[in-house]
Amino acid sequence: MYKSYPNTEFIGQKIIYLPSCHSTNDLAADYLREEAPEGLLIITDEQTGGRGQRGSSWVANVGENLTFSFILRPVFLQAPQQFRLSIAIALGVHDFLSHLLGEGVRIKWPNDLYYRDQKLTGILIENSLMGSTLTGAVVGIGVNINQLQFSIPTATSVRQVTGREFQLEKLLNQLCVNLETRYLQLRKGDHLQQRQEYLQRLYRYQTWHPYQDTTGKVFAGKISGIADNGQLEVETESGIRYFGIKEISFLQQ
Repeated sequence: MYKSYPNTEFIGQKIIYLPSCHSTNDLAADYLREEAPEGLLIITDEQTGGRGQRGSSWVANVGENLTFSFILRPVFLQAPQQFRLSIAIALGVHDFLSHLLGEGVRIKWPNDLYYRDQKLTGILIENSLMGSTLTGAVVGIGVNINQLQFSIPTATSVRQVTGREFQLEKLLNQLCVNLETRYLQLRKGDHLQQRQEYLQRLYRYQTWHPYQDTTGKVFAGKISGIADNGQLEVETESGIRYFGIKEISFLQQ
């Protein structure tokens, strides 16, 4: 399984397939420390300990979705620029999903992918620093492809949206192309263009919706931008507020 190679320079040119593992991000981190080549990709049918942002879990049915991690060496980025990598990866996944699903795909800050109001994809990026330089990154991605039933109503899959079943290896190859294209754009210095595209594709951008902060207070807000450090900029009735990961909850109206 996963024996063909995508039309890329490095992402996915070497693939390690495991029927089951605890966490592809953990394994990729080991390979990163062992100086494995950039683009090495680890994919599995089943993660027993998959992780999301800030300790949340990622659960998917066995063999029905894409669950993988790959390593990058973005030494052209400094520590304060880490969110630029998150933007590039989110755009790559957005390109991939938009080709399959059309206009309904949005990036939910910081880098989940949604179709309308339901989650399609989770992304977890874990960076390694040496001084102020980003020496390595493990990018973990879980995409709901063929799964039809979920334990939470806010999740969906490509198959649920389209009514079609997909061949996972073919989709992985295309996703690798989309990810590498966006990464190479970032490496060339196109971060300002990518930032603008990210905002244009951002879920709930420039529209008023209910939110909740860590104190439990519910408030109306309008996402108005992204700070350089990746914090979410939200316009409220009392002024602009900034939020880090897990500091704001998106509520449904």
